[in-house]
Amino acid sequence: MKHKIIKPDKDFELEKQAEKSEYKLSSADEEIIDKAYIYWLACAYSSPLMPMVDLSFAFYELKRMLKQWLEKRKKPIIYENKTNEKYNTVPILGILLLLFAPNIYAQHTENEQLLSLEEIWKVAETNNRQLKLSDLNLQQSKIEILEAKDRLLPELSVGGDVKLNSKFLIYNNGLFSSPQDVPVKGYGYGVGYNLNFNLYNGGKDKRNIAMKKEEDTRKQYEVDLQKHSVKYNVAVAYFDLYKFLHFYDFLHAEIEAEKKQLRLIESLHKNGTVLKSDVLRTSVKLSQLELNLSDVTKKIEITKQRLNILMGRENDMGLAIKYEDTIELNAITDGDYNDYVNIAFNESPEFKMVTSDIKVSELNIKQVKAMQLPKVSLYANYNYNYPQISFYPYSNDLWGFGQTGIKVQYSIDNLYKSKHTIARAQVVNNQAIEKAEMKKDEISLQVKEAYLQQQQALESVETAEQNIIKSTETVRVIRSSYLNQESLLTDLLEAENALLEAKFNLITAQTNVKVSHIRLLTIVGIL
Repeated sequence: MKHKIIKPDKDFELEKQAEKSEYKLSSADEEIIDKAYIYWLACAYSSPLMPMVDLSFAFYELKRMLKQWLEKRKKPIIYENKTNEKYNTVPILGILLLLFAPNIYAQHTENEQLLSLEEIWKVAETNNRQLKLSDLNLQQSKIEILEAKDRLLPELSVGGDVKLNSKFLIYNNGLFSSPQDVPVKGYGYGVGYNLNFNLYNGGKDKRNIAMKKEEDTRKQYEVDLQKHSVKYNVAVAYFDLYKFLHFYDFLHAEIEAEKKQLRLIESLHKNGTVLKSDVLRTSVKLSQLELNLSDVTKKIEITKQRLNILMGRENDMGLAIKYEDTIELNAITDGDYNDYVNIAFNESPEFKMVTSDIKVSELNIKQVKAMQLPKVSLYANYNYNYPQISFYPYSNDLWGFGQTGIKVQYSIDNLYKSKHTIARAQVVNNQAIEKAEMKKDEISLQVKEAYLQQQQALESVETAEQNIIKSTETVRVIRSSYLNQESLLTDLLEAENALLEAKFNLITAQTNVKVSHIRLLTIVGIL
């Protein structure tokens, strides 16, 4: 009887435990979820792009949602194995979601295409607004050439008129005598054409076409110059972004290292090994690093927006560059100053523009001198009129009359009026020649300056690399001596700052080499 009573009691207890399991997770489930949560955080924060975004809140919410789903299960599923051992199923779906979330995030970041400098240049050449405006100006100059050619075509016009005629009075015996009233119609009309074809005007029309073509060539040089300028500005922004992204990585790594060092110093302080001031100094340095990181983050956003504008894209579009690739500096050392100067005088758009100005001014002198030459033209006209009141005897009939011939016109006043105009055109030509010489000197100076900046940047790279090696060893030695109480924390912090600054200087020097080289190519016109 007792056995019968006890067994139902055990069944009752098992049922109670089953009911509790519906609303409460087992300790094994809790441990598995916590481990998966920690693993998820570790994997996510190991991503190089994770410092830009803090997803801990989202991870916490997903963990909470998974727990709620498990707590709401109505009944646990119980399986028996071959040895009749019972075990609860692990929430496979939730765990897989936690484990594969970093891969999902990685796939999302990989979908954002990483752009190289050459790829950004191609986009900018197509969509940059300044280049589009330059192309429109070039199209305008080509249309002006067609307009100049149109002036070679003959002038042809048709016309007609309708009029009311007054009385036709003829004063045979003077104005104050009684006139003779010639009967004519009270209305009239006429229709006809007029043709004028220029045979010779000193070559002004053909020369005007040549001037328009030269202006079009100059516009093309302006477009080339604008392209080089845009590509240079893109390169400056690109390497600024390259530099700031590396700064961000350096600062982020330095902050993580400083946090570990702060925990170590706090532990040493609790053991009475170091003073409270060491903890405070480390905390101040950590705060300053975080402030610098925030400043670099803002600079990254501004530089991305500048690049998007130069590429002709929306300001807030996502942009990622291949900043992890190392900068190749070997090919930059090719060529010397004289080579670049010779190339500049043959390829520089700026120098070609001033040379084009000389050609235009010379053509303008010839154009002004052509004013002293005669004009020869072929003309023809024919008209129908009603009534005939142009010739005597008059008639109320329709009549037609036309003329064809060659007309020669010579403006004598241009012999003395064009004297000062020709002198002014000659002065403009002399000015263009002097501007060309000035531009030649200016380009030589710019090439020299850019070439020396490139050499200085290469030397800075070598110096920065040596400084990093020395600073790294200094930090290692001072950190070891500080932990052995043989040096001050101030020395360690200064050494760490010097190492961080050396890393900054190396990246800055490498980007300066590329930017100075691109500037040199821009000046000589072969970018």
